[in-house]
Amino acid sequence: MPTAKDMVVLVVDDQQSMRQLTRYSLEQLGIRKVTEASDGKDAVSAMQSQKFDLIISDWNMDVMDGLELLKHVRADPIFNKTPFIMATGQNSKAQVKEAIDAGVNNYIVKPLNGITLKKKIEAVMGPLQ
Repeated sequence: MPTAKDMVVLVVDDQQSMRQLTRYSLEQLGIRKVTEASDGKDAVSAMQSQKFDLIISDWNMDVMDGLELLKHVRADPIFNKTPFIMATGQNSKAQVKEAIDAGVNNYIVKPLNGITLKKKIEAVMGPLQ
């Protein structure tokens, strides 16, 4: 069972407002160690200098989208077991299947809220303490 105050989370989204909303929701859950990245490429750079307990990534981004980031994470021997939650404004079955096939742990439809985010995190990591 993870302790929220000890969790280190990477939030990846090209929209600053969504990163801020996600950070705020995480802080309401007691998660204070949050790193932000504006796309998958920035996320990969952040991963080179820090270990993360959880990655929450938007799907649709320029440079490197969330699916490409997920595939990169799953191919990385250090991060391949890191829980990964994909966030997107679309809820198509084909897109969900594609993310599952690539190894996503959970999926959240935007706009996210604290209650839903907590449920998705706990489904992946167990009850937050």
